[in-house]
Amino acid sequence: MRINLLVFTAIAASSTLLTIPLLAKAAPAKQEIAQVPTPQPTTLPAAPEGTSPAKPSTPDVPTSAPPTLTLPTTPTPTSPKKPDQPTTSTPTSPKKPDQPTTPSTPPSSSPTFTLPSTNPPPTTSTEAQVLVGEVAIKTPEGQPPLPPELEQRIYDVISTKPGRTVTRTQLQSDINAVFATGFFSNVQAEPEDTDIGVRVTFFVLPNPVLKSVNADGTKVLEAGVIDRIFGPQVGKVTNLKDIQAGVKELEKWYQDKGYVLAQIVDIKATPEGNINLVITEGVIEGIKVAFINEDGKTVDKEGKPVTGTTRDFIITRELSIKEGEIFNKNVVQADLQKVFALGLFEDLNIGLAPASDPRQVIVTVNVKERNTGSISAGAGLSSQSGLFGTISYQQQNFGGNNQKIGVDLQVGQSEVLFDLNFTDPWLAGDPYRTSFTANIFNRNLFSYIFDAPIGIGPDNVSPRINRLGTSFSFSRPLGVGSTASLGLRYERVSVRSSSTGEVATVDSQGFPFTVSGTGQDDLLVLQFAYATDQRNDPAKPTSGSLFRVATEQSIPVGLGAIFMNRIRASYSFFIPVGFLRFSEGPQALAFNLQGGTAFGTLPQYEAFQLGGTSSVRGWEEGQIASGRSFALFSAEYRFPVFNIVGGVLFFDYGTALGSDSAVDTNPAGRRGKPGSGSGYGIGVRVQSPLGSIRVDYGIGSNGSTQFSFGIGEKF
Repeated sequence: MRINLLVFTAIAASSTLLTIPLLAKAAPAKQEIAQVPTPQPTTLPAAPEGTSPAKPSTPDVPTSAPPTLTLPTTPTPTSPKKPDQPTTSTPTSPKKPDQPTTPSTPPSSSPTFTLPSTNPPPTTSTEAQVLVGEVAIKTPEGQPPLPPELEQRIYDVISTKPGRTVTRTQLQSDINAVFATGFFSNVQAEPEDTDIGVRVTFFVLPNPVLKSVNADGTKVLEAGVIDRIFGPQVGKVTNLKDIQAGVKELEKWYQDKGYVLAQIVDIKATPEGNINLVITEGVIEGIKVAFINEDGKTVDKEGKPVTGTTRDFIITRELSIKEGEIFNKNVVQADLQKVFALGLFEDLNIGLAPASDPRQVIVTVNVKERNTGSISAGAGLSSQSGLFGTISYQQQNFGGNNQKIGVDLQVGQSEVLFDLNFTDPWLAGDPYRTSFTANIFNRNLFSYIFDAPIGIGPDNVSPRINRLGTSFSFSRPLGVGSTASLGLRYERVSVRSSSTGEVATVDSQGFPFTVSGTGQDDLLVLQFAYATDQRNDPAKPTSGSLFRVATEQSIPVGLGAIFMNRIRASYSFFIPVGFLRFSEGPQALAFNLQGGTAFGTLPQYEAFQLGGTSSVRGWEEGQIASGRSFALFSAEYRFPVFNIVGGVLFFDYGTALGSDSAVDTNPAGRRGKPGSGSGYGIGVRVQSPLGSIRVDYGIGSNGSTQFSFGIGEKF
């Protein structure tokens, strides 16, 4: 009695590889295998012992050449998959100024291999079951024997076992399960009657041994990444599941590095075992600037693009990303912070649009400009100027070039004071980001060196220091967080009576105010400064450090012929802590060390002052010392209280290092200043658009108490 069983072969859905013909086997007792991917319901007769089933119909045997098999090493789509196209991100509402945003990245989809499901289809109650007498696993004729480990894998996943019954559905499920291991390009099952039951032979064609994995179209893929991911698979039979896992790991590497547009769009393989990954990394074809209106749109009601004041190059020159480079989310986020730091915009974000080449992208920087100009006026009455009027004009984006212009003018009955300043933070065309600052000024300043009880004349009238002059400087970044500046300043310094405005030559004790003895000196000073900022947050640092050093060298010209050098340095560092829990937010211990000294002819009005808001809190301004040298130490514990309010506990100590008497005429000693002192207290910080508003209450070592106010932290 012979039982015919129709069996099925599962093959890969598609492939770009060369086909490998499975050699036909000529055996008179065997049935040609029908090449269909999915079994069709067919009623097979059962063959219980002692019965004679009706003879089943036999499927037509193909008379053409044996079917060919395609090695399934490419994803299901028959044409290479193109990368998902990013779409333009059009802002619908302005973002908060401190939250520049990056675009949501388009979803990445890697090529996948379609393997048959290992879950058996539901069986029908009418399916025939036959007894399995033997199960064999072979390779097609002309192929080398199957390695024992692969043969064992097949036995582990199939449910067809000797002594059990099998149905067509179960056999198809076994074929799918063998395919799902990922090691085989073709699987066929062939039955043959024996005296003890049906012998089921699985003919399997393993994938070729993997020889190499390479990548095309890469610019940023680091050397060794491919070998690290796929290296353990080389020299072994290619496993499609392992290749797919490697593809996902490679895409994850791109994502972790910030290359969020990178995709593996195709996997090409050869019969010899070489695999080539086709990768699109997200090349930037172009960079554009678009302006956002109050409605958060880049076009007006008539559909025309919104125009702005700022010139495009002011924005694009701040960007690290360039045309032809690979889009990186981390770099873009840092670029947005730099553009936002210009202070010209309320909101900005990045939009992505498809380029002419679908493998590339166009990046658009969407910006909403803020109001950068202001003007104010006022009037007043003073003992020195009499009735006076003031006007102030500030423009932070002059000509759309991010240039700053400031004009402060005070016109009184007896004097005209002014301060005109201009700053270009980045000279056009300069590759080193050199900035330029210039100003012209005529200022009257209260002197804490020549203060009470010694003044001018028998009435000890308080003196004022008048400075008339001009200055300019150039500044340039030297690296990450480091800058250097070089400048020149000229001043005509006059000591004047606060009541009459006239030049005063000596104080009430007969000591001269100036080096020249005329009440006026000329200062021509060459300035150099260097700073390196390693803080984690310039506004509210909790870790890192800030170092600054500056020196001034005067050139002897004009009245006084002053020749001197002054140098001062400051170092601040921050330690994150968590002592108190009033509110969620960063806490830090902040420390600052300062020091300075002067060489040569030091005018009294250029001495280092100690005491007050900027040095030792709890003391009045300048009441500790006026020395040729100084040292200052400050420590603060900064903590949040609630919402925008923070608190500070502080301690300050300053000393002139015994140098008060080294200043010409010893102005500090004659006024009874102690030369050193300390202060401690508590403060409040309120965050505002202008910065942190500082209010401190200090208690001095002399028993005095003082409130002090300022914008920004003391250091």
